[in-house]
Parts: sequence; structure tokens; C-alpha cells
Amino acid sequence: MRVRFSTSKGMNVVCDSTSEILGQIAGILIHPDTGGVEGFFLATVVPMSGTPFLSALDIIRWGTHVHVRDADAVFPAEERIRLQPLLEDRRTVLNQRVRTEGGRSLGVCRDVQFHSDSMRCEWLFPRRWWRWAVPLPFSDVVEVRPDAIIVRDPKPPVQETVQEPQENSIDLLQPVPGIGGVPES
Repeated sequence: MRVRFSTSKGMNVVCDSTSEILGQIAGILIHPDTGGVEGFFLATVVPMSGTPFLSALDIIRWGTHVHVRDADAVFPAEERIRLQPLLEDRRTVLNQRVRTEGGRSLGVCRDVQFHSDSMRCEWLFPRRWWRWAVPLPFSDVVEVRPDAIIVRDPKPPVQETVQEPQENSIDLLQPVPGIGGVPES
């Protein structure tokens, strides 16, 4: 299922075995080099030392709630050694400027769309001022820098050329003598 982060923000995370609500999705952690969703930051009612985090690997299914197998799936992000380089990295995807290779500004990335099965980002949704700009496929991202997301320059539209008929060419719209009842001269 394709999910936009803005629509999943505030969604309940539910333990499948106990039907207990573990928290609500509050943020997303995206790997800037691969576009993979590493997991989600949660707002929880239970106090926790550190920032509550749900790894994308612990999600069983995605529907009206996010379902996990066990309550231990929510843990402080600071305790996961594998996440430390990503948490310290200043390259983010959300709320980052989007520019083309040529330097043209396309706005600020305010939303992403990802696939809930593969947990890969598919689309970026930049916003300029108060208007949404044209969505960009994540495959067009060249590089994610601390100051901007760099995307490929759009290809110029292809112009078609009309060829003039040559003198020796056969006009297919003209009747041919001797065929189809056209008298020969």
C-alpha cells in the first residue's frame, strides 16, 4: 500500500497480541542515500528514557493502525547502535530545500510517499510558499546534502518536425489509376 507520511502522522501503533496502543506516529527517519524508511518516531503516553522509536522491520501490517507483534518493538532510538550514524547525520529529507542540478529552486520537501511493504520512498512533495509544487519521483534524486536535496534537471519537451512531401514521393491520399475503379488515362 502506498502511504503519504502526512496521512499517517498521528496514526496509532498497536500491539497485535494485546491490542494495546503503544503510541502514535510523530516523525519518520529516512535514509538519505537509499531512500529507505528506517522507522518512525512515536509520541507515547508511557514515559520513556529517550526518544520512542519503531523500526520499520518490526511492522507486521499497515491499515487503519500500524500493527506490531510485540510491545518491545517500541524502544528508545538512542539505544539502537545501527541508527546512531543516521541520527547524527544532518542530511534530512523532510523539511529540506529541493533544487535541480542546475540550481533552480523547486521548494521545500514537506511530505513523502512510501510503500508500506518495501518501506521505500517513492515520491517527494515539495511546497513553495503556500502551494504544492509538482511531485517528484524519488528516483530523480541525485544527492541529499545537508543544505538541499538535488534532483535531476527536467528534460526539455521534444518538438516534432513536419516533413514536407517530396516531388518523387507517392501521395497515399490520391487515387491510383487502374485501381479501385479509377479510369486509366
